[in-house]
Amino acid sequence: MICLSKIKVAIVGGGHRGSSVYRVLREVDNVQIIGLADINPASPGMILARRDKIFTTDDFTELVVNPKIHVIVEATGISEVQRKIYEIKSSDAAVMEAMAGNFFMTILQAKEELLEVKKLKGELGAILNSVQEAIEVADNTGLIKYINPAFTRVTGIPEAVRVGKNIFEASPHGALAQALIKQKPVVGYRSKVGGSGVEVISNAAPILVEGQVEGAVVVFQPITDILKLMDELQKSTTIIENLYAKIDQITGSKFTFDDLTGNCKVFLGTVEMAKKAAKSESPVLLVGESGTGKELFAHAIHQASNRRGKPFIKVSCASVPEELLESELFGHEKGSFTGAVRTKLGKVELAKGGTLFLDEIGEMNPYLQGKFLRLLQDRQFERVGGSETIKADVRIITATNVELKSLVRKGRFREELYFLLNVIELNMPPLRHRREDIPVLVEHFIGKLNRKLGKKVKNVDPDALQLLASYDWPGNIRELENVIERAMVTVDSDIFGRQHLSPYIGQFNAGATNVYTEIVPLDKMEQMMLKAALNRFGETLEGKKKASQALNISLATLYNKLKKYKASM
Repeated sequence: MICLSKIKVAIVGGGHRGSSVYRVLREVDNVQIIGLADINPASPGMILARRDKIFTTDDFTELVVNPKIHVIVEATGISEVQRKIYEIKSSDAAVMEAMAGNFFMTILQAKEELLEVKKLKGELGAILNSVQEAIEVADNTGLIKYINPAFTRVTGIPEAVRVGKNIFEASPHGALAQALIKQKPVVGYRSKVGGSGVEVISNAAPILVEGQVEGAVVVFQPITDILKLMDELQKSTTIIENLYAKIDQITGSKFTFDDLTGNCKVFLGTVEMAKKAAKSESPVLLVGESGTGKELFAHAIHQASNRRGKPFIKVSCASVPEELLESELFGHEKGSFTGAVRTKLGKVELAKGGTLFLDEIGEMNPYLQGKFLRLLQDRQFERVGGSETIKADVRIITATNVELKSLVRKGRFREELYFLLNVIELNMPPLRHRREDIPVLVEHFIGKLNRKLGKKVKNVDPDALQLLASYDWPGNIRELENVIERAMVTVDSDIFGRQHLSPYIGQFNAGATNVYTEIVPLDKMEQMMLKAALNRFGETLEGKKKASQALNISLATLYNKLKKYKASM
């Protein structure tokens, strides 16, 4: 008799039976699995063995000839495999067929099922012990078999006192007893836990095994916890409803400084000042006529600031009715006035951490000016009808197309508010003061409209540029873009010409008495025409010849002028 510390086993076959044998034998202390063989590397047994770093092979003969093996378990059931094993195995190795007889398989299955039950029991115990709700289980006679730690926390009753008692004596009026009596689920049951007096809301259900009631389980929470949850849920619901109601009004900044188009000195000076303003938290006042791009500058300042990524919210003080503007800005409490059916968050609150842009600030009434003054001074406010003081974390940018100083002199705008808003003032130059930017702006708009309208315009006729440059543009850049878009609809070639503007020529002539009220220097106009000609004909030698012909100058003169304006073009 050979005394062995461990029985060395080889398994041939990694299918269902082979994997079952493997799972059972690897749990036996005095068994060492030497290897497993199967022609299918993806069989369950092969996967398990590789995971456990056990030797695997697709050639069973390589495994069974190992002289150290004491037992070979044949789990394929294939007679040819069995015959081959007997031919080549070591004379000392015993062969056990997993298919032979029910006794061996019954042991294997029972062992495997027991391991699975233990695993499930451990997992279930971990889950029940970790949940925050109290749990109690009783069998079909009412004998209490289990309580989780949360049961003791809620009721103060220790496990040793509760388990082993009968539920019909301990808590006869509770949901667990009712579920056993009625043999059906009990939902939302309000009662007191017997032995503690704690009032709870419970859900209980019978435990069914093959259609028979074998017991019941109850899950409950104290009433105080439920009420707290309901209160928190109500608060959260109010916030969520307001956020959803306002979500369409919350927008991030859409434009950066790269989206601002222009090369003239006065415009570039404003851009540089705006970039410096973006690095601070001070209020910014944008002053300029309608259509000069005040909102674009506000977007760009926000995007270049430390608040980028946070909300950028715009409010037009002229677009919101005066009686609603306070609520729009500061929000209101439920019931603060007729129609206030719920608490509403204002734009100041929704812009938390970001930027609030107030357009046409001069239209704000004196009462709101006072409330807004406090927001800037104290960084706090109250909702309409509310008494709670709310901290405000928001950067303020305002814009106006009127002279606020004149409103201050007339008593229509508070002087102290004006000074607080005017920490950084940016003046938007009107288009008539930056006529040299018209070719650049026209090129920009045509590029954008090509994509929008499906056009393929590549060049602009110098005559068209001259006509555009001779107009005063009371609507500024917004008006220019509108005119270009209307004209682009009629363009069916790759050249945007004067004829495309002819439907609107009357509008230009209507202001003819004002043409050149702001004189454009001849050298600036000359640069505009040179650039337009080169854009149209190209900068090759042939293109420059055509450009000189169109401009009615010699090629040499063209080169001299290009050299003269090289730095500014």
